[in-house]
Amino acid sequence: MLNIRRFFLTVAAMVPIAFGSSLAKAQDIVDTAIAAGQFGTLVAAVQAADLVDTLKSEGPFTVFAPTDEAFAALPEGTVENLLKPENKDQLIAVLTYHVVSGAVMSGDIAGKKMEVATVQGSDLSIDATMGVKVDNATVVSADIETSNGVIHVIDQVLLPN
Repeated sequence: MLNIRRFFLTVAAMVPIAFGSSLAKAQDIVDTAIAAGQFGTLVAAVQAADLVDTLKSEGPFTVFAPTDEAFAALPEGTVENLLKPENKDQLIAVLTYHVVSGAVMSGDIAGKKMEVATVQGSDLSIDATMGVKVDNATVVSADIETSNGVIHVIDQVLLPN
């Protein structure tokens, strides 16, 4: 009886060690974007707009995240102008147009067309009938889960009307 008890106590002590890495908490949206390495411009814009704390908060949020390539495809000077302190309100509008309240996974919208309200206040047009289009952008990688929501990678920067 004593040996069985000692065995269970030993196993119970080892479980956190054996499974510790797989039980680690996922990173938040900002830290996930930084770690991915393809969102440097987006992260810089979020920092310039003072939205880091918001995107690190509890959420949940769905972020349609344009890559550095998507930002580079904007007309020359667009990003630089948006990052100027005097254009902070415009930058915030562009960034919050990429965010929807709640965690929306691709399976939640598969086969559907809809309009969804952004944090900015305007609606995004989503067409998930053949792949997923968000306004004119294509989702190139979906369902990147974070501790406070989900990221869907898009190939274009979304601009509010």
